[in-house]
Amino acid sequence: MSKLYIIATPIGNLEDITFRAVRILNEVDLILCEDTRVTKKLLDKYEIKKPTLSYHQHSKISKVDKIFELIREEKNLALVSDAGTPTISDPGSVLVSKVREEFGEGVEIIPIPGASALVSALSASGLTADQFVFLGFLPHKKGRETLFKEIVEMKRTVAFYESPHRIIKTLNSLKEFTGERKIVIARELTKIYEQIISGTPEELLKYFEENQGKIKGEFVVMIKGL
Repeated sequence: MSKLYIIATPIGNLEDITFRAVRILNEVDLILCEDTRVTKKLLDKYEIKKPTLSYHQHSKISKVDKIFELIREEKNLALVSDAGTPTISDPGSVLVSKVREEFGEGVEIIPIPGASALVSALSASGLTADQFVFLGFLPHKKGRETLFKEIVEMKRTVAFYESPHRIIKTLNSLKEFTGERKIVIARELTKIYEQIISGTPEELLKYFEENQGKIKGEFVVMIKGL
């Protein structure tokens, strides 16, 4: 029976990988990557010499067929994303779903846990995280305003990812809809310029407008519940 390992990789600091993940990456027949160039840096650091194949949100049906063929040949595969846990706000979730639909119990899908920007940010936020709502990346346009209105009513901590291109727009929306609600923002986690900052939407908006050089990297935005 073929095995498909879902392997979490570092979100910045390449030392944040488990011994088990390194062992499995050394043992599989092929590594499925979001971007082979990004994964190569990790593989080179740990001297892992395994073939790679790109799989991302724009991959064609023929790429999925190739993966299915490898599974039928009982090859063991690893799925990694550029950073963090695959399938969490990541196109890998589509592949896992397709594999389950095609093979059912005929393939063993095994998670290898590790780094996650979401969990790392929540752990250092100071916000209640025994219950929280994760929204992934917010929609760019359609449904965006409705979602902010829903966030206002949520009693649990809310977390989502945001890009540097939209963080100012997002903070303006949070200022409009959540008022003085406490916000925590984490960026560049595990990297040299790691930053976790908290305040009201207005305070954070002012901070980033005055410190444009800090608008870099992926942001994790966390909002205190009611």
